Amino acid sequence: MKFTRTLKSFVNFLLPLTSILCTFLFYACTNDNKTVNANYEVVPLPRQIIYQAESNPFVLNKSTRIFYIENDGQSHQLASFLASYINECAGINLQLTTKKDAESIIEFQIDTTLNTNPDYYKLSVTPHNILINGVSASGVFYAIQTLRKSLPVESVNNVSFPAAVIEDYPQFSHRGVSLDVSRHFYSADFIKKYIDVLALFNMNVFHWHLTDDQGWRIEIKKYPNLTKIGSQRSETATDRHSEEYDGKSYGGFYTQEEIKDVVEYARQRYITVIPEIDIPGHTLAVLASYPELGCTRGPYQVGRGWGIFEDVLCAGNDSVFTFLDDVFTEVAELFPAKYIHIGGDECLKNRWMACPKCQARIKALGIRETKAHSAGEQLQSYFIHRVEELINKKGKSIIGWDEILEGGIAPNATIMSWRGTDGGIYAAGRGHDVIMTPESHLYLDYYQSPDVDNEPYTFGWLTDLEKVYSFDPIPVELEKDQQKNILGGQVNVWTEYMPTSKNVEYMLLPRLGALAETLWSYPQEKDYNNFVARMYRQSLLLDKLGYENCKQAYGVQVKCDYDTEKNEIKITLSTFDNAPIYYTLDGTVPTEKSLKYSEPIIISKSSNLKALVVRDGIQSKIYSKEFSFNKATAKPIELKNQPDKKYTFNGAITLVDGQKGYKSSYRTGSWLGFLGEDMVATIKLGDQVSVSSVKLNQFINSRGGLLFAKSIKIEVSDDGKTFKEVHHMGLPVLNCHLKPYTWEIKETFDTVKANYIRVTLKAIEGLPAWHEKAGAKAYIMIDEIVVE
Repeated sequence: MKFTRTLKSFVNFLLPLTSILCTFLFYACTNDNKTVNANYEVVPLPRQIIYQAESNPFVLNKSTRIFYIENDGQSHQLASFLASYINECAGINLQLTTKKDAESIIEFQIDTTLNTNPDYYKLSVTPHNILINGVSASGVFYAIQTLRKSLPVESVNNVSFPAAVIEDYPQFSHRGVSLDVSRHFYSADFIKKYIDVLALFNMNVFHWHLTDDQGWRIEIKKYPNLTKIGSQRSETATDRHSEEYDGKSYGGFYTQEEIKDVVEYARQRYITVIPEIDIPGHTLAVLASYPELGCTRGPYQVGRGWGIFEDVLCAGNDSVFTFLDDVFTEVAELFPAKYIHIGGDECLKNRWMACPKCQARIKALGIRETKAHSAGEQLQSYFIHRVEELINKKGKSIIGWDEILEGGIAPNATIMSWRGTDGGIYAAGRGHDVIMTPESHLYLDYYQSPDVDNEPYTFGWLTDLEKVYSFDPIPVELEKDQQKNILGGQVNVWTEYMPTSKNVEYMLLPRLGALAETLWSYPQEKDYNNFVARMYRQSLLLDKLGYENCKQAYGVQVKCDYDTEKNEIKITLSTFDNAPIYYTLDGTVPTEKSLKYSEPIIISKSSNLKALVVRDGIQSKIYSKEFSFNKATAKPIELKNQPDKKYTFNGAITLVDGQKGYKSSYRTGSWLGFLGEDMVATIKLGDQVSVSSVKLNQFINSRGGLLFAKSIKIEVSDDGKTFKEVHHMGLPVLNCHLKPYTWEIKETFDTVKANYIRVTLKAIEGLPAWHEKAGAKAYIMIDEIVVE
């Protein structure tokens, strides 16, 4: 990277002054014209920006022309794109021309000798023109996006572009975004809008997840039942881990003509559409349409709920492969992409192990159980190999989720590593191409704000903007010569809890921008606050274009530290740009007349913090957090057994931090989970504190393995060594599945004085016999220990 950050910072300091002076000189006689400066600090950040501080800016106005090559459709299309972008952002309507006689002109040139990267561009801004040189048309298109994002988002008469030379190209060739249209269906018009925002952030792959248990969404002419039956479900689940349904039929699919139209729309924006036909699991919609393709032959129904289902395509039935050959023939004709994604994930083997045809196939193949791979995994490997062969014959290659590594990887497969990065590391180390898409950082169906009770309902984990931005596509475990096998990365949008297109937009943005910058610029030293500042400016464009986008990262950021000696909580407030923060502690709505934040806030009693940012005269969404103090709050606490690593978060202090756990999710940091072990917490209260009750909440989610503890025991002590039991109570026994909820335990006892209190929740021996995972360890999930 040629960029000199120090020089750039110095020039950025001078640049506004220079631009203002030049603009004043140019327009002194017409100062009623509104001129706004363009800003090249966009997302993703260009690799090199060299400002020409000694040169006058280029001023774009209604007399500017955009040059295109006569009778060149591609050149005309690029010019048209730029003209439309300028009009939608700044309200300036520019004319296209095939002549270079205008005094103010923007033009494009393609020069294949400029760079080896096909997406390279050089953007030169002089007082009289903007010249874009690209190795290919895609490079020119990305330069146009940089200009577009640098524009003001308001109607103006003139835009002043600082004189500069920008050289830019992407680090990774696969910059992907998926969309699941099976769980919820979105119109072809929305798919185009989705593609538009991918183009805005220089993404070049749209991974279209077209089939799953809950719906088949692509017309296959040879198999009409796939859309007649498989695209429709009788009703839809309304919650996580629940068997409640809305009672409303649901469906939809794309005709082949609609698909061709979307593919062409994407191609014009230099985006490749990769279809996913998920097999051999996630195929209830197929089986409902053609029951003979399953191991049991049905009856089947299109999936109404979420999760993983036992019924999958029969691996011992040759007609399954005939069916798939026919389907992929039509798919291959619709999508020019090199790849077809075949899924291969979460395929349960239960049916195969009980199916005579599958068992005959295992015997015929000579499959034997090994320590490394079960017979079922090896049968899946056979299935994937066979599908790869028929797809290769159509001139295509396969991508599969990392489960296709199990039982032996198909010879030419590209791996999409979602269960962490281990699968990708393994495949890249053996010469296979890999696309990194770990669930932990790049699944966007997870909460993006810690205030989950006030966010759209979704899957339980927290993946905020900073976490996405922190992702590194190149694992440190890979040798240098293996790193070339990492093609790039991808964010995935699964839509179980996104019933509308606005839900999709909100969950996608701004997190898409975080990965876009990583995959394009791959900055070795990332500056998160700098990125957020640039993303904030881009959010103004997203607003104008009508995209829902989360603003949490631009509001008040809160960090809590606990002083267990002073029994205080120190609250630090911040923003990415040090914008003024105003707050109250009594629950009243803050205004600019409220307390202005200047140093950490110390609280030692119950408080209701509300805070907001004021930026450019605009108030942010109010941050709100209630801190409820009791005799255990911010006191020293020790745990005999540590929480499960998935549910450790901030550790023991979580149980005495003065904050109740979120009701919407136990996976975002406000609950601790103990797996198969007693929860034993010892709290140092201080000298001879009177206590008579203990209260806490358990999160119950029977399908997730979160059940009632067996009992609660409360003990007190003067020295922290010898404890006396003051209360013991058995807790409810669950006999069936329940909808997830929080259950309050409140135990009272005769008042005693003590220096220490110990609370024990006894673990049950295992999930009960009626549970589908009987005998497995159960979780005790708790949030806050309240001592009164």
